[in-house]
Amino acid sequence: MITFVTGGSRSGKSAFAQQIAEGLDAPRLFIATCPRLDAEMDERILRHQRERTGRDWETLEEPLRLAEQLNSVPAGTVVLIDCLTLWISNLMHEAAQAGKELGEEQTAVLAAQLHAAARRHQGRTVIVSGEVGMGLVPDNPLARRFRDLAGRCNQVVAAGADEVFFVCCGLPLRIK
Repeated sequence: MITFVTGGSRSGKSAFAQQIAEGLDAPRLFIATCPRLDAEMDERILRHQRERTGRDWETLEEPLRLAEQLNSVPAGTVVLIDCLTLWISNLMHEAAQAGKELGEEQTAVLAAQLHAAARRHQGRTVIVSGEVGMGLVPDNPLARRFRDLAGRCNQVVAAGADEVFFVCCGLPLRIK
């Protein structure tokens, strides 16, 4: 079963996704996509780690190869992937470092590969992603491209998910 959880920044989506995963009696794997970039990001990572302390979580930091990692997770494990917006940012950065640009078609293919890996996984997969398309149109091309790619990724994953939640102000709304 695939559960997709989305919402705005600081909406409570990660806490809600963690609550879903912890409600299941199974081994738990947290796949973190956030790269360690600076002291402020390190503090955010530590805060999330503290929220999982003592709750039987294994953590895997994987900024890019989500489908490949998911394919190697043992059957019966509950997997929480947090989050796809950072994954998209990481993929954009990797492409830029190679002198390329990540496009919507490639993003859709990568999202479909992730969905397929989640569908093959013999256990629950909970996927978190930010909803970035509800605000102002960004004022620069890079930010607009990020918004578009994150939106495309979210559409692909949500379409294939068994259930979808939108979290606002800490309150989950079942979409699907």
